[in-house]
Amino acid sequence: MAALAGMLKERDFHITGSDQNVYPPMSDFLADLQIPVQEGFRAEHLQPAPDLVIVGNVVRATNPEAIELARLGLPYLSMPQALAHFFLKGKIPLVVSGTHGKTTTSSLLATTLHRMGETPGFMIGGIVEAFGRNYNVSDSPYFVIEGDEYDTAFFNKVSKFHHYLPQFAICTSVEFDHADIFTDLAAIKRTFTEFFTRIPPDGALIAEGDDPVLADLVVNAACPVLSYGTGENCDWRLHDVQAQGLHSIFTFSYQGEMQGTCHLPMPGRHNCLNALAVIALLHRLGFPLEAILPAITTFEGVKRRQQVRGEVRGITIIDDFAHHPTAVTTTLDAFRQSWPDNRLIVVFEPRTNSSRRAVFQQDYAQAFAVADQVLIREALPLDGLAEEEQFSSTRLAEDLRGQHIPAQAFANTDAIIDHLSEHCRVGDKVVILSNGGFDNIHTRLLQRLQDAV
Repeated sequence: MAALAGMLKERDFHITGSDQNVYPPMSDFLADLQIPVQEGFRAEHLQPAPDLVIVGNVVRATNPEAIELARLGLPYLSMPQALAHFFLKGKIPLVVSGTHGKTTTSSLLATTLHRMGETPGFMIGGIVEAFGRNYNVSDSPYFVIEGDEYDTAFFNKVSKFHHYLPQFAICTSVEFDHADIFTDLAAIKRTFTEFFTRIPPDGALIAEGDDPVLADLVVNAACPVLSYGTGENCDWRLHDVQAQGLHSIFTFSYQGEMQGTCHLPMPGRHNCLNALAVIALLHRLGFPLEAILPAITTFEGVKRRQQVRGEVRGITIIDDFAHHPTAVTTTLDAFRQSWPDNRLIVVFEPRTNSSRRAVFQQDYAQAFAVADQVLIREALPLDGLAEEEQFSSTRLAEDLRGQHIPAQAFANTDAIIDHLSEHCRVGDKVVILSNGGFDNIHTRLLQRLQDAV
């Protein structure tokens, strides 16, 4: 919502907003743009009456401003509807979808286009280091958008990506997620299938070819489908992957013919696949590999995705967004490949609506297999959910210890910092996994380690 506000401000609209508990860095970001934000939600915030109200998906029908909006009969849109109306019409939307890897893949796509001199518009769910922000408005015909399958608004209970007018799309994977809005995998499959049918015949879908669920869904697409992956039947095929610290080198082929070598400044096979998807899409758009591959090598990354936050006393602190069990597994596998001889200490905060449900309890027990030690913050209970349906950090720690992986659950962040500051040693890699701020644990831990010098 803040990104959309900034984009509309650049188009010379007068923007105001309402929210609860607005704090840095977002409050500073909006203040710098001279966009006033009113604290809390009250009916009087809609006076004088605006020409248009854009409603975020955290707002419920019982929200005081939603009630007043209905009473006044003002025009309104959801965030995805507004994005499509003001920024996607007349563009070539490049929509990156999938359960995992959307932010990294869309950031790599936007950055590579930028490095090739075709700076696109974009809205992405992370801060793209090349731009220092998560959005851009440009005159380029291309607009890169992270296609989220989460729902749109209380008055429009469909996946966001259905509004994004896809001309070309990438799909990285399809798994069960968002247990608060989807009942099962079948519901997820239905929304992705509908999304694929929205891609026109003169567009294309770049789909991960090793995913059996995805393979069953893409047959419904009305557009050409190009697969990428490691399997022999993939159009774009990943071959040798070599880890060099936090960098990767891989070779790839297209329709059976070797095409070249890619130097990727990110670790992990999963990121190599993300890069191959970007290569496939840009090649489909007509960009030559001679331009694509050098541009990819300049990718600076995305904040909170495998980001080294600092090193003190030979102890490295890494921040990552992973929370779904599959994402945890692939992220930790990448770090293990990067640092095979170092102790890998993983700190996990179950924070999402799905991770705080028992639905993934057993999957998490398998996701930390390569860790040398796992520290888990106690999850905040979800209101209205029976105890047996709640995720248990204590039970996860017990399950991991049963696999001979030292693990412990902690009541709060302070206790985790105390434990790490006492037990970390030279060479340790501390990987902190959370989709939130985690009480600023990264900065606080680095400071504690520094104070102990």
